[in-house]
Amino acid sequence: MPDLRELHAWRRLEWHRGELRELDLRTAFEDDPTRGERLTVEAVGLYYDFSKHLVTDDTLQLLRRLADERGLEARIRSMFRGEHVNVSEDRPALHVALRMPRSRSLVVDGVDVVREVHEELDRMSAFAERIRSGEHLGGTGEPIRAIVNIGIGGSDLGPAMAYEALRAHATGDLTFRFVANVDPVDLARATRGLDPRTTLFVVVSKTMSTLETLENARAAREWVRSAVGDEGLEHHFAGVAAKPERAAEIGIPPAATFRIWDWVGGRTSLCSAVGLSTMIALGPDGFRDLLAGFRALDEHFARAPLGGKLPATHGLLTVWYRSFLGAQTTAVVPYSSALRLLPAYLQQLTMESLGKRVQETGEPVETDTGAVLWGEPGTVAQHAVFQLLHQGTVLAPVDLVGVARSREGDAGRHDLLAANLFAQAEALAFGRSEQELEEAGVPEATIPHRVMPGNRPTSAILLRELTPASLGALVALYEHSVFTQAAIWGIDPFDQWGVELGKELAARIAPELAPGWKHELLHDSSTNALIRRYRDLRDGEA
Repeated sequence: MPDLRELHAWRRLEWHRGELRELDLRTAFEDDPTRGERLTVEAVGLYYDFSKHLVTDDTLQLLRRLADERGLEARIRSMFRGEHVNVSEDRPALHVALRMPRSRSLVVDGVDVVREVHEELDRMSAFAERIRSGEHLGGTGEPIRAIVNIGIGGSDLGPAMAYEALRAHATGDLTFRFVANVDPVDLARATRGLDPRTTLFVVVSKTMSTLETLENARAAREWVRSAVGDEGLEHHFAGVAAKPERAAEIGIPPAATFRIWDWVGGRTSLCSAVGLSTMIALGPDGFRDLLAGFRALDEHFARAPLGGKLPATHGLLTVWYRSFLGAQTTAVVPYSSALRLLPAYLQQLTMESLGKRVQETGEPVETDTGAVLWGEPGTVAQHAVFQLLHQGTVLAPVDLVGVARSREGDAGRHDLLAANLFAQAEALAFGRSEQELEEAGVPEATIPHRVMPGNRPTSAILLRELTPASLGALVALYEHSVFTQAAIWGIDPFDQWGVELGKELAARIAPELAPGWKHELLHDSSTNALIRRYRDLRDGEA
């Protein structure tokens, strides 16, 4: 495959960037009254309006040509067939298999992975029903009333985000908490007000070697042991791991241990056993609805023509801003309090997948890759960060995610929430000119401070209602957008070697912090000084 920068579409896009220097969204909409309806894609219950982006029809045509020249469709087929698209680890990336229907068969390396997935889903369903019905009893004979998920990264972000988003769909009277940080405050706060005799911990770690997760699991065991003793301890723990025997080593019984596979990346693992706490909250039927939403968007991504692929359009626009217009950040602002954890979830999905400095071949990348993703819910964000978006000097495309129907609260107030979403999109795109301010009678001295230049790009993503199925489709949209971006840049979005070094150094430093450590510190002068000062501050010697 030729170098990225040598592709005809890439060189044409670089030229086209200069042609668009004078693009003004006000004029674009005035010249084309159909723009707001034409530049949209609708699929599986998601409505995507990208008309307020800094693009023309020519831009979109060139981006699609770039996708063709980079073989996007062939890469999609490779992933869905189970080929080893995770190049650096020489294995498939089969999160799409986690939501394939039972009737499908996908044989990878001699194993029907769909059959294995559904066998595990059946085990999860049976366990979840025992918890929900009260059949599963704790060590003192009382039913479980609280679930605490212990994990970190994708083992925490996915389940926590999904539970928060779908609380209105949770059934039963169970309490759910989530622990990720090794900071003891996190576990202490999560267990505050809970009874150890009626609490079940779900310990999630693919390798069962993640330091933070194991430390929190150890502390949780001591908390439960103090109330139920050693004999009843195993009734309060379930595990999720690639190797169940590793869970058994920390006291989690095989019957309560559920398998994930090495081809499941943490940031795409919600549909696997990592979602056990989500299944307990929603019930097996609700969890199947979540999987169905993922699957619907998967099938759309695999089958729709390129011009109508919602995730491909989203991903190509992201490439346009990152590689051609120099945008270093992108924001996701959900106008839904229930989706308040979505930006944090997407941070891992995008930044761990796309934060790469070499191509699949090991050669340095030819362009900037993944942007920094950030965000918080609207309207809260409007009063915190939108000042920079409206009048700052940086280019930051924004996804505004809205829900048309709410299952909770007052409908009138929900309409007000939606009005804010549409207003922000309009204000960012079209701004307010000096002439408009003068006509409004604004004092002359304040006019320069109140002009808003507009031309700030936004997407609007609308869901009819926040349900398990629509959440699944929304998350899958971003998964496949990430895949599209990686395909264009020629990077592997499924490995994450960059997180390893810090873990290794932390394991080395941890014993050096222990009281009584007398050996020489062999780090750089700054790290050595920080360790000494920390010990002094902790032990009261400074």
